[in-house]
Amino acid sequence: MAESSLFNQTGIQITLALMLIIIIAGLIIVVLKFLSVYSNILRRREYLEIQKKIQKLSPEELQEYEKREQELNYEQTQNQLSGSFSPSDEKGMIRNINSVENFRFFPTKRRTSSFLNYVSPELTKLILWFLGTAIAWLIIGTTFGLYAGIKYVVPDVEHTSWLSFGRLRPAHTNAVFWGWASLAMVGLSHYVVTRVSNVENYNIKSGYISLILINAAVLAGTISLLAGVNNGGGEYREYIWPIMITFGIGVAISTFNLFKPVANRIVKEIYISNWYIISGFMFIVIVILVGYIPVWQNGVGETITQGYYMHQAIGMWFMMINLGLMYYFLPQQLNKPIYSYSLGALAFWTHVLFYTLIGTHHFIFSAIPWRLQTTAIIASVGMLIPVAAGTTNFLLTFNGAWYQLKTSYTLPFYFMAIIFYFTGSFQGTVEAFRYTNLLWHFTDFTVSHSHLTMYGIITFMIWAFSYTLIPRLTGKEPPKILVGIHFWLALIGLLMYVIALMIGGTQTGLMWMKKKPFIDGVINMFPFWLWRAIGGTFMWISHLIFAYNFYRMVRTKEDVIIPRTPAEILAAKRQFGNTEFNS
Repeated sequence: MAESSLFNQTGIQITLALMLIIIIAGLIIVVLKFLSVYSNILRRREYLEIQKKIQKLSPEELQEYEKREQELNYEQTQNQLSGSFSPSDEKGMIRNINSVENFRFFPTKRRTSSFLNYVSPELTKLILWFLGTAIAWLIIGTTFGLYAGIKYVVPDVEHTSWLSFGRLRPAHTNAVFWGWASLAMVGLSHYVVTRVSNVENYNIKSGYISLILINAAVLAGTISLLAGVNNGGGEYREYIWPIMITFGIGVAISTFNLFKPVANRIVKEIYISNWYIISGFMFIVIVILVGYIPVWQNGVGETITQGYYMHQAIGMWFMMINLGLMYYFLPQQLNKPIYSYSLGALAFWTHVLFYTLIGTHHFIFSAIPWRLQTTAIIASVGMLIPVAAGTTNFLLTFNGAWYQLKTSYTLPFYFMAIIFYFTGSFQGTVEAFRYTNLLWHFTDFTVSHSHLTMYGIITFMIWAFSYTLIPRLTGKEPPKILVGIHFWLALIGLLMYVIALMIGGTQTGLMWMKKKPFIDGVINMFPFWLWRAIGGTFMWISHLIFAYNFYRMVRTKEDVIIPRTPAEILAAKRQFGNTEFNS
């Protein structure tokens, strides 16, 4: 009965529609990229045809071209028109109107010498240290995750206690949560808060103290989890309290550091980015205190606390700050303002209102009071308001600039992150419905959902921001082809991972509802776990490529760039300064 009525359930229908949106969005990027490549092929073909025509020009045609060239290069003497001075061409219209230095096989990107770094070298170095250590934890944390996924398929590959699944899994989640994503967000926030406040008064020493404390906490936490020393509480709360307090102190120091530019800002208004960023830093300190103060962690109170901690860490820390960063970096990347400031304000306040109430929506049909479960379900539905407002705001900002998706190596990350933000958040609402919660909870479907959000939204956003910011800090861009490979490996791997676990998790839930033995569900999941491992491998390889791209953007080896355009020549002159007076 349950299986026959499965597709009649609203939650299932919405989930299928959301996954279809993701696939369509990916296909749109494929089509746009194909059209770009096809256009370049046509240009190349046209170029070759012109070359053949040039080689076959007759003497008469050559003479005609030479005559025309003389006509175009003709210049009047200064006494042919009124005035006694040489003609001036301040706009460069006469001399450059017929000047083409090369054939445009590929769209010409802005050269690295045109990048302007608006922050001090000291702050630049601090931001790059945050991003560099974050990438190190991305590699370490996802290596744990990949190996844990492989052990689903080959459980007897080894029997080392430190590498058992029960230790690898929390080491993976905490390393990517508090190491990769958190460090990257803190580093990026140090840049954005400066720019939108129009003032830079960070305490760089405090910034490094925060960097060291956060990294020390994640390192100590990873070692302790692999050694079997953990909090024994709930998900993402496995670090013992001295380690998590160390992390909290590190974040609190950065919170104070970020408050100073906002308090001393030049502009009167506080831009929407700072609303999100400062709120995120305030909330995470509160969340850590609530999750670790041993007062209400008994019985049902422990479950309610866990639901609050888990969801507020995701929604009021990771999501809050990344949305704030998006409101800065997306308009900057598109070179146009955000579509609507009012939609941003609506999204912000409704996000704060509803997200803080949804903590128990994963514990439907539990011992938690029914009124709290219902409140969580209602608040989950209410989350559609900020999600719809934010998604609409971001997508409408693309208006008039969709063509940039064809040639940009950064915008596909933004576009897919926005699509994942809508679909992943909407799917979280669907998962809160009573029937779908009964079907999916405690199955691999929840693992799929967490990767759809934390990876599809948060990680794709951080990658987009990194590829936007780092070239502006260092003046160096990554290899375009490697960025493309990074994007497609991560996207295809994630879709393999998510779709496989969604299908397998649904089947497992149906088996449990039919009272089938637990082991039947385990056997049924084997092919889906195999696809999980394959997709995870794709994702892990993309992380190595991203790490290499980061290296290419920050390496100290100077690329030889020959100044050609007026802007590059003037930039070179400013860089050289008065070196002619140096002996």
